[in-house]
Amino acid sequence: MREIVTVQVGSFANFIGSHFWNFQDEMLGLAADPYGDPAFKTQSLNMDVIYRTGETHQGTTTYTPRLLSIDFQGSLGSVSSKGTLYREGSNEPSEVVTWAGHVSTHASEPQKKNLFLQSLYQEEQDAPLTNGINGEAKDSQHEIQDTDIVNCLDEGVQFWTDFSKVHYHPQSLYEVNGLWMDAKQFDNYGIGRDVFMENLRGEEICDKLRFFIEECDHIQGFQFIVDDSGGFSPLAADFLESVSDEYTNTPVLLYAVRGPSSHMSLSSRKQTVVRDLHDAVSFSRLSSFCKMIVPVGLPSLSRSKTSTFLNIKDENPYHCSAVYAAALHSTSLPFRMEPLGPTADLSDVSGAVDVNGFVQMLAGQSRQNRVAILDVAMPGPCLSGKQDKQSLLGNLHPLTPEVAEDVDDLQAVESMIVHGAIGSGGHRLSVSEVKNAIHDVYECATTRPMFCHLSAACCPLPIPLPFPSIFGNLVGQHGELLGSPILGSSSRGSLDVHSIPMAARIRSSRAIMPFLENRLANLRKFGIERGCPGTELLRSWGFGKDELEDMGETLSKMVRTVDPYSDISSDSD
Repeated sequence: MREIVTVQVGSFANFIGSHFWNFQDEMLGLAADPYGDPAFKTQSLNMDVIYRTGETHQGTTTYTPRLLSIDFQGSLGSVSSKGTLYREGSNEPSEVVTWAGHVSTHASEPQKKNLFLQSLYQEEQDAPLTNGINGEAKDSQHEIQDTDIVNCLDEGVQFWTDFSKVHYHPQSLYEVNGLWMDAKQFDNYGIGRDVFMENLRGEEICDKLRFFIEECDHIQGFQFIVDDSGGFSPLAADFLESVSDEYTNTPVLLYAVRGPSSHMSLSSRKQTVVRDLHDAVSFSRLSSFCKMIVPVGLPSLSRSKTSTFLNIKDENPYHCSAVYAAALHSTSLPFRMEPLGPTADLSDVSGAVDVNGFVQMLAGQSRQNRVAILDVAMPGPCLSGKQDKQSLLGNLHPLTPEVAEDVDDLQAVESMIVHGAIGSGGHRLSVSEVKNAIHDVYECATTRPMFCHLSAACCPLPIPLPFPSIFGNLVGQHGELLGSPILGSSSRGSLDVHSIPMAARIRSSRAIMPFLENRLANLRKFGIERGCPGTELLRSWGFGKDELEDMGETLSKMVRTVDPYSDISSDSD
């Protein structure tokens, strides 16, 4: 077994994670459904890589994500931090009395379950439920329609648990005690710099992680998803430093994510300086404790080329996180593919690679750049016909911010994943057909990477019920791109679109230069140069002159790694 432990840190990271695990849960359900899509009935994707088998005290077998989620206290909404499967412990006060003085109890009102969570509860209680699977309800007063659920979620999601259909182990959910605050207040590096070390939080978090690691036979790596836009970044950096010390030989693949709200234009120069310094410090520290870092999160997803066939509301994290989660689902598939046997061309998958091999392939070759770019085509285009094939590269657009376009890079290294690809007439392509199509794409491309690794799978991305209605009216039921729009609605959701083909790519390329140069330039301008405006701010964050110069040198090396002739990398005070 080659297990992966996933760690989600911060609010937006957990929104992404909630969608990610919904995809996995949907795949498991479709694989077990005798009437489900045959594309999901594959033995070639080993879900045990990211899931664990357990047992309750009552002897009930459980199958839950191998996950540690970290977020604000109160961020779980109506869900208990103990989960719902094990129901261990009690909220009743202890009978052991150690205090003779007056005792007062302060408790917040429990959050009410929304219609979606109520429907899940009904299913578990074998209560009547009207939807496309369980048939007709006997009592119309208690029926919950799928359309009601979709409308409820589209109109208001407050917590990431509001749309989660997954059961979690009690060790998976960690609320940072004492942080009863809004995400808008927890918005810079300084405010979170001591959170990990205070009140034994670091020990508690590491103990939870250790629980999952100790039951692994042979862990292949960590997948960290970190909301790096505010105070969770220093918490994650301190946690990653502890992980790198304790699990030295286990690679960390880090997605540094942020929602569009973190890119909002600021009203004062002081706020701009704070944000720019946060971005530089956050990236420098996080990148120091991982084998590869992939920045994810556009200032406006709705106005990006990625949303050509999507209808996104930037202000809604429930929308944006769904797109990023779909891309992360795609990039994680090669890590759980079974190695090919003698019937390679007949297999459901191709291109299996583990986390270490993936990182070495992208960051260990050529220029050894550890900062990668994530691209996605959602839905993936048709892969039959010369013009259709060429549209694949044209439809792959970056989810990484501040990336240069149309960069010729002869030393670029790429890993591409294509799954659920559709050919002419809407039929699904076999893995061998996908491999041939991608080969033709690169043969005809005007510029090619130095190396491209291809992973392919027959199964598309399943669209679970709580997925937001973000597809445009040119997207068909199975993700095929239609020649004319469907009349009646500009947005389509899980009741209209059941699955989609996907293409995603992670690449090491010179196109990342603007991202790196901006962080280096801002750190120098606002934090290192003589008389700069951020000196006192950085000192309040706990950084002295030597540490800042070390960060500057770290960022400068990253720039030189990508472009040895860059002017900014050689600038000095």
